[in-house]
Amino acid sequence: MTAPSSLPETGALTGHRTAHGDFILSAEELREITAFTVAAAREALSIFEDACPTDPRPRQAIEAAQLVVDGATRSRIQRLAAPAAHRAAKLAPSAAAYHAAMAAGDAGASMYLHPLARASQVAHILRAPAHAACAWEHAASHGSSQAALERAVERATPMLMAVLMRYPRAANSTSRVSDYMAHLDAALRDAAVGGNLGSGARA
Repeated sequence: MTAPSSLPETGALTGHRTAHGDFILSAEELREITAFTVAAAREALSIFEDACPTDPRPRQAIEAAQLVVDGATRSRIQRLAAPAAHRAAKLAPSAAAYHAAMAAGDAGASMYLHPLARASQVAHILRAPAHAACAWEHAASHGSSQAALERAVERATPMLMAVLMRYPRAANSTSRVSDYMAHLDAALRDAAVGGNLGSGARA
């Protein structure tokens, strides 16, 4: 999930500037999305670092994304760090480490969510926690992936849900990551409609 250069916008991710397409995404909303993906990726980071202790790229992607969450303008830092983490994933020695690095890269690119009503855009919101769940599935005992998905739902805030509901549902596919994305998408939408949203506390 590389950071595209063609996003229609009125300015960088700073202040109250917004991105325009089929609807409006505010800077605050993009930061909320990024915080959600960073929390999931950070949980799984140790899985990669235990396997590849000398490779800093996934951690750097998470740290670059955290800068945006903390108020920095998105920049070349995120544009370089996110694909670097994805490259690290390709060299990972195990499926668990691969998915953990992918989660980090996806979190690093999540602030480049497009305001376009396409199902493919939902990946910017849900693919990082889906990869993190896959990492736990391969690394730990049965049930840990479900726990990771449940934590992601608990972390969801009303603002994040308001953004997700502007997009079509995640597209179905045959991959495990896509399955987890669809599971999260359905759970979050059901929680939003039913008013059963979690506390939304940032991890």
